[in-house]
Amino acid sequence: MLSNILKIYRFSSYYIYTYYFVSFYNIFLILQCEGAAHEDGRGPSIWDTFSEKFPEKIMDGSNGSIADDSYNLYKEDMNFLHQFGFDAYRFLISWSRILPCGDLKGGINQAGIDYYNNLINHILSKGVKPYVTIFHWDLPEALQHTYGGFLGAEIVNDFRDYAELCFQKFGDRVKHWTTLNEPFSVVHNGFTTGQDAPGRCSSFTNPNCTGGDGAREPYIVGHNFLLAHGAAVKIYRKSTRYAIQKGEIGIALNTVWHYPYSDSYADKLAAARATAFTFDYFLEPIVYGKYPTEMVNHVKDGRLPTFTPEESSMLKGSYDFIGINYYSSSYVKDVPCATENITMSTDACVSIVGERNGVPLGPTAGSDWLLIYPEGIRDLLLHVKFKFDDPVLYITENGVDEASIGEIFLNDDLRIDYYAHHLKMVRDAILMGVNVQGYFAWSLMDNFEWAEGYTVRFGLVFVDFEDGRKRYPKKSAKWFRKLLKREYNGTRQKVAVI
Repeated sequence: MLSNILKIYRFSSYYIYTYYFVSFYNIFLILQCEGAAHEDGRGPSIWDTFSEKFPEKIMDGSNGSIADDSYNLYKEDMNFLHQFGFDAYRFLISWSRILPCGDLKGGINQAGIDYYNNLINHILSKGVKPYVTIFHWDLPEALQHTYGGFLGAEIVNDFRDYAELCFQKFGDRVKHWTTLNEPFSVVHNGFTTGQDAPGRCSSFTNPNCTGGDGAREPYIVGHNFLLAHGAAVKIYRKSTRYAIQKGEIGIALNTVWHYPYSDSYADKLAAARATAFTFDYFLEPIVYGKYPTEMVNHVKDGRLPTFTPEESSMLKGSYDFIGINYYSSSYVKDVPCATENITMSTDACVSIVGERNGVPLGPTAGSDWLLIYPEGIRDLLLHVKFKFDDPVLYITENGVDEASIGEIFLNDDLRIDYYAHHLKMVRDAILMGVNVQGYFAWSLMDNFEWAEGYTVRFGLVFVDFEDGRKRYPKKSAKWFRKLLKREYNGTRQKVAVI
């Protein structure tokens, strides 16, 4: 549990408060850092197919087949984690590494099981807790080919079986599980805009998509995500390990925080709708067993699926914690609802913009979508507390990127400033009663950033992709290390920065 602030100190050019705040750390998730995409019996994922078959869809034409090569260099990476003083390591089990065909009847890849066993054992040997995410976008290509992946109802049972296999093989040592990471990103980028795998959208959105219907498919995928999550939680809670080990299971959800463009009532309602269609979309069903009213009222023509009473009961309360992935905020305007070229993006009847009267909401980071606005993380946390019955929360991702400039760059003062100010906002939310139990910074190393390839860098450690994946700690890594290992009054405190 987090306690009240104890004391304030001056450290470098930043203030810090010491209190019992468990500062966790989040390394990149599998395709982004693990690499070894075609080694030791791993089957292809939809992201392997998407990036290797359609390199033009990746900003620099790259792919994640090698990435950071953490598959072979994980001991070196864990040494960094240990040296910096972080308490936990969040990583993904690659579905197609342990089930190359995606389902049990296609066979289990023992080499994959062995790899994750070795990784988990090594993490524990460093005195670090493993936090495991079961799915982060890397759906086995075999399931996409067979029944459309998350478009098919079959995915629910296949995901449940995959999750149960993870619990069986690794649950004697792993006590902290996340079912899904950012399902909205897949729904939006994979099935509405088509910019991410599997690259589906309506033809009027992008004629180069691999097919799709941006008005209907996103809602089908989102619905199946929720049912898959519920099925996995149900099977885990039936296991003896859940009770004996006091394990926990949850989901990691993402959104920008939405601010009304003006003080008008219409823009205030629009900001609430934007949040409903992104974040509440997944949280309201697992807390209350139903979709947000804003979605029910605005998604026409029967395109929003409904839950059966049994499904609603399964979903309601299907979490021990909620993970929050936050990077940026935006303004929202109310606009007339579209009458043609309908997609999920038009259903909320809003316009999302990054500036007001020519003034940006915040500075732009390496990615043009990332506007730096620390207050957004505080306001998002307060939204969750007051609307969703004060759940246990983890910040499962928070970080900032800089553009890759083609040379080794280590003096990342922008990143230090970003973490300092965002952690101040987390601290403020805690003092307002938000039940934040941990924080994971994104990310340990620069990596393959999906459709942006290697053009931007989020890491505390610089990875030289042109020279054998050599690693170089950045200034921010050294700052965290000094902060987390600093002693006050002869005792080591767990600290958060401001």
